[in-house]
Amino acid sequence: MKKLSVLFAAVIMVVSVSMAKAQKLATVDLMGVLNAMPEKKKADTDIKAFLDAKQAEIKKKADAGQAKLKQYSEEAPKKTADENKAREAELQKIQEEIAQMQDKAQKDLQAKQDVAFGPIEKKLNDAIEKVAKASGYEFIMDANSAALVYKSGADATAAVKKELGIN
Repeated sequence: MKKLSVLFAAVIMVVSVSMAKAQKLATVDLMGVLNAMPEKKKADTDIKAFLDAKQAEIKKKADAGQAKLKQYSEEAPKKTADENKAREAELQKIQEEIAQMQDKAQKDLQAKQDVAFGPIEKKLNDAIEKVAKASGYEFIMDANSAALVYKSGADATAAVKKELGIN
């Protein structure tokens, strides 16, 4: 029994050592590479402009609603109950329209981000894959990941940037 335990321990040690030697690890600063890509900078600018335009539309509608609310509040004592009720319904409709505009803006923003960043992510992933294959890396991990507990492998950031033609 004792011989079996010693043999098992020896086999585990040999397998562990051979697995550790067989794996070649590297890290890459994904955010650093992404932020250096001109395509991402342009996409960020386009998305910010899109978002600013949507926010301006929503603010315009909200300001118009606020102005009506103020006007209706001031005129309410002079109006009939039916008129005030109709005005309340109109203000409620404006609030619903603003909420719909916000929902639509959020969905449109997500769609625009998907369209803009999809090709950028593919280009980055292709470059990482090419560098990994050329350098013999079995794993490349994000250097900024919170899940990374220990980092000892080579850093592939410079090679990925070179592959993408950026400094």
